Amino acid sequence: MGSRIRGIFNLGGDLGLFAEKIRAQDELALRHYGHLCVDAIHGNSEAFQAPVVTIALVQGDALGGGFECALAFDVIVAERSAKFGLPEILFNLFPGMGAYSFLSRRIGPVQAERMITSGRMYSAEELHLMGLVDVLAEGGHGEEAVREYIRRNDRKHNALQAIYKVRRRSNPVTLIELRDIVEIWSKTALGVSDMDLRKMLRLTAAQDKRLAQSQSVAQAAE
Repeated sequence: MGSRIRGIFNLGGDLGLFAEKIRAQDELALRHYGHLCVDAIHGNSEAFQAPVVTIALVQGDALGGGFECALAFDVIVAERSAKFGLPEILFNLFPGMGAYSFLSRRIGPVQAERMITSGRMYSAEELHLMGLVDVLAEGGHGEEAVREYIRRNDRKHNALQAIYKVRRRSNPVTLIELRDIVEIWSKTALGVSDMDLRKMLRLTAAQDKRLAQSQSVAQAAE
């Protein structure tokens, strides 16, 4: 999985919708949204029950749910310019759609909590040192790095897909766990303040502006 939008892998959930439903105290809608997200992420995290190795190619920012999405893959290939972050703590919330579950299994609960509560952006190189990014690629060479990874590991495919299957079996992220965390997230969301919501909407506006600029650049290039 990759992105066709230059500089952006995935900016995460619909913060504008979150703010709207929080103001309406519509926990049911928030929970429904979260369940749809984790249902999709869980299917990917199990490689769709197929004998394949899933690869995320991150060539731009992966924020919030976008970071959670990348974590659900067997292998993460990231260009050096890619940035990763979980900004939810900045508006008094937490990433509720897989971040804790996937991070705690990769880097342990203490480091996962530090990352979640920091609210800061991490470089691809930092995450490579932590073991979260598997392949670090030079800028503009992400697709080439994916092809090289596939070529280099082609003869090991039978073993590798089995090893990732064993990893999932030995320390599984279950759909029940993900859905239970969504329940906590949706209840927590209802408790954010008006000031927190304004922070959320400022981030939404900044993301929308950046997305529009990226799309304009892409259209101009065509």
